[in-house]
Amino acid sequence: MVITDVLVIGAGAAGLMCAATAGYRGKSVTVLDMGKRPGRKILISGGGRCNFTNENAGPEHYICENRHFAKSALSRYTAQDFIELVERHGVDYHHKTLGQLFCDSSAQDIVDMLLTECEWAGVQVNLRTEVLSVTKIDEGYSVTTNDKSYQCKSLVVASGGLTMPKLGASPIGYKIAEQFDLNVLETIAALVPFTLHDHDKQRFDGLSGISLLTEVISENGTSFKENILFTHRGLSGPAILQISSFWRVGQAVTINLLPEYKLSETLSEWQKDQGQKSVKNLLATLLPKRFVEILVKDGVIVDKPIKQLNHLEITTLSEYLHAWKIKPNGTEGYRTAEVTLGGVNTDELSSKTFESKKQPGLFFIGEVIDITGWLGGYNFQFCWASGYACGQVV
Repeated sequence: MVITDVLVIGAGAAGLMCAATAGYRGKSVTVLDMGKRPGRKILISGGGRCNFTNENAGPEHYICENRHFAKSALSRYTAQDFIELVERHGVDYHHKTLGQLFCDSSAQDIVDMLLTECEWAGVQVNLRTEVLSVTKIDEGYSVTTNDKSYQCKSLVVASGGLTMPKLGASPIGYKIAEQFDLNVLETIAALVPFTLHDHDKQRFDGLSGISLLTEVISENGTSFKENILFTHRGLSGPAILQISSFWRVGQAVTINLLPEYKLSETLSEWQKDQGQKSVKNLLATLLPKRFVEILVKDGVIVDKPIKQLNHLEITTLSEYLHAWKIKPNGTEGYRTAEVTLGGVNTDELSSKTFESKKQPGLFFIGEVIDITGWLGGYNFQFCWASGYACGQVV
């Protein structure tokens, strides 16, 4: 039997942050993780360079049934707080568009930083350790694993969601919540590419790898202006990943293929200046040529000199390209999703401490709870913030 003040299940972003924070307060802390390496999702994030935060992170960038829940933690541990931690450890980083920050070298720098913090704080990290059962006892909680038992006053569940099962994703956090009668909301793969129906896959065969700037709009009116990417299976790219969090099966998405233009005006100008040129060739200066050829084949674009377009044809073509509708077949699921939408209902938790309202000493932080950030470092920032807030009180 190992006795510790705080036991953290999960050696990911939230778990390691919480452990170090609690350790610095003089608590004895043990972290358990079933993987061979800590921080596995950190290591593959951002193309291996870890988009570790976003300078713009605020509660408006998160999806949650309680839209106010994230405010407290995010205000008490900001993106700038984490940036200062990164700088103290000498990790070189760079800015990208839309407030995103990435490591110059490797995501391993962030994992090493967190492990160093845990070492300095006296935290014990035990890998290849599978949690088999959790029991409430008078002194706190008893946790049985594949090799020994632990007893703790505070149990922190930072086990993550269901994304990327090859990295060892597990439903253990949801099971512990349900065991103690906490409500768990339906989980869905989010920040994930779309798959298309067979007829659309056949239509767009050959476009794989083509990317273009668009504005993608969900049925509820949420929109993102970023690139989309055609793939062998469907659609990906930042705009698609973003909108996937707001999409549900059976819905269509609307894509403005030319968000930087007012096409009706452009077509009218072309009629005056370049009237002999074909509609197809002129549109291929704004859109990928292969995509334009598909629209010609489908009859959306009539291949004739642009001066021959009448007012109705200009209006119809403009409306089509500014509001191209496509209905995905589904998503690529947890296999490639970056986060899990849903999870432990935030109504069950304190927004200040992340402690269960029903079970004293039981805490849930990070991706396991019903908070999902936008693409671009927002999910990591919530992990740092929730881990810090919890680590201050356990």
